[in-house]
Amino acid sequence: MVAQTKRNAWRLKGAGLTPFGDRLVTGSKDKYFMVSADSHANEPLDFMASRVTDPQYKDRLPHVKVDDEGVQWLHTDGWPPQRVSVPSNRRDLLPEQESFESFEVLAPYTDRMEDQDVLRTASGRSVEQRLQHAAEDGVDAEVVFPQKGVLSFATPDPVFAGVMTRAWNRWALDTFKDEFHRIMPMALIAAGDVENAMKEIQWAALNGFHGIMLSNRPVFNRLDQPLNRTEYNNKMFEPLWATIEETGIPLMFHVGNGEDPRAVGGNGGAIINFHKAMGSGIDPLVTMISSGVFERFPKIKAGVIEAGIGWIPWVLNSMDHAYRAHHMWVRPVIPELPSDYFRRNCFASSLEHPTMLKYLCELNLENNILWSSDYPHHEGSFPYSKLSIEREMKELSETQRAKILGENAVRIFNIDRSKF
Repeated sequence: MVAQTKRNAWRLKGAGLTPFGDRLVTGSKDKYFMVSADSHANEPLDFMASRVTDPQYKDRLPHVKVDDEGVQWLHTDGWPPQRVSVPSNRRDLLPEQESFESFEVLAPYTDRMEDQDVLRTASGRSVEQRLQHAAEDGVDAEVVFPQKGVLSFATPDPVFAGVMTRAWNRWALDTFKDEFHRIMPMALIAAGDVENAMKEIQWAALNGFHGIMLSNRPVFNRLDQPLNRTEYNNKMFEPLWATIEETGIPLMFHVGNGEDPRAVGGNGGAIINFHKAMGSGIDPLVTMISSGVFERFPKIKAGVIEAGIGWIPWVLNSMDHAYRAHHMWVRPVIPELPSDYFRRNCFASSLEHPTMLKYLCELNLENNILWSSDYPHHEGSFPYSKLSIEREMKELSETQRAKILGENAVRIFNIDRSKF
């Protein structure tokens, strides 16, 4: 158990006595099979540069530069430079202190981190460490998304995006292939280059990947340029959907990509940008449902990861209402309600949303929800997933808990239980 102070005390809040708490502990009798549908890699800094050897791309890869005043800036092909660290003596670069704030907020954020915050920052850096932390947290298998690798999508050049995503996929295969049944990285696919995207999907399926991740927009939207209007309802993606259906591999949209997720600076930026990022993965799923992708390709499975689940009732109702009320304008007229396609083809990951989780189960949507720990991110439940699950699932039935904690993931990601 790591040291605590007041800022992380909420993580230790229990749910009172629960009849299933012991079944969340590794090695316990009748343990639930637990799959985190959202975990993250902690890639080495050079994972991309060491695999992209074409000289035309070397200077375009994501990299950090330090200016003459000691401020570090992240440079990528698609974003304006982003400030990533500030020297401790440059308080003039911080937002002005509000009257209701204590003086300590002017300290560097690293000085305000508690022991467990430091632990999360340093976690996920090796296979051995991941497996140890998973066992300590009761997790049997994890679906792994990129961290630094998500910058592969931060370019309006779809060919270059494909170069970077292929580098991440090869790094993930090299790093995790011996544990693919327990550590399941999602292959990144740059959809804007359809021909090469199809080849990469086939490569991923042949190499044992359990799923793929598409950018939330097929082509990155730059803040300093007119919006790119190519979306997933464009018929140019029909061969892509056909390839995905043929391989049987599920696809994911993870929050925080497709456009600059740190668009708002200054006061409130940390919360504002977090909120904006949460919605970014929902739009492409709505686009696929509404444009008839799941009607034409009924075997495709698609999910939204790390957006929570509170959006589901509102979005399903909104789509169904538009389908009915705007019937004179709706094209294509899909044969069933949009919500029916979500129930049949789609899923989402949940974390720390107990009231909504119970409500969705009352709506018979327990087959569409996956549990996640978001390891090792700060918004995640590690290293206190047991307490988080007890809070979140205390009012669910045995069947509902088992499905959400692991059984749904086994079905969606084709996990071989005989290997555990």
